[in-house]
Amino acid sequence: MNNKIAKSALVVFSGGQDSTTCLYWAKKHFDEVYALTFRYGQKHVKEVDIAADIAREAGVHHDVMDVSFIGTLGHNSLTDPTMPMDADRPQGGVPNTFVPGRNLFFLSSAAVYARERGIFHLVTGVSQTDFSGYPDCRDSFMKSLNVTLNLSMDEQFSIHTPLMWLDKAQTWALADELGVFYLVRQRTLTCYNGIPGDGCGHCPACKLRRKGLEDFLGVTSDGFN
Repeated sequence: MNNKIAKSALVVFSGGQDSTTCLYWAKKHFDEVYALTFRYGQKHVKEVDIAADIAREAGVHHDVMDVSFIGTLGHNSLTDPTMPMDADRPQGGVPNTFVPGRNLFFLSSAAVYARERGIFHLVTGVSQTDFSGYPDCRDSFMKSLNVTLNLSMDEQFSIHTPLMWLDKAQTWALADELGVFYLVRQRTLTCYNGIPGDGCGHCPACKLRRKGLEDFLGVTSDGFN
């Protein structure tokens, strides 16, 4: 039975755990997959090279777009090397790892890129279940942006968010189901300090990823290796 839902899709692709899982989800559901990676002034820019390697291995079209202006618009610890990184989400606020406008700009740019290639399905790895307090990862924002993109270009885009209601343990389970568990664990870069695989273990992204992996494997941190 053919489980493809459309011919082409574009994945917003960072080379991290979530977007790599989404890349292989898209390969399962679409006939042709493109991947678009952004340089936005991130300190962990090594993710761009890792994304290129994974995309090449996956056999998908891959491009890199420079949107470095995003990193200069506001103050955040992912683009400002002088700002210490929040270890946890502040009480009643967003962490300083939040890059204002990032998903807004990423998906808007991706939609224009996709439209020029006749692609109207966009895939992104945002999740409201494990969203680190980032408001631009919420389902309401994605639905609103989808409507806005359609109105702005008089097209019918569909934004797919396969991880929206999955926690990190369930995201690991999906990667395993897609046959890429070890690729995701060993080769992706989620760490804000730019260390591939299991990462530094201390930044917010690593702690979230590790907790999900422990829950998926059914082990405690003492038995983690």
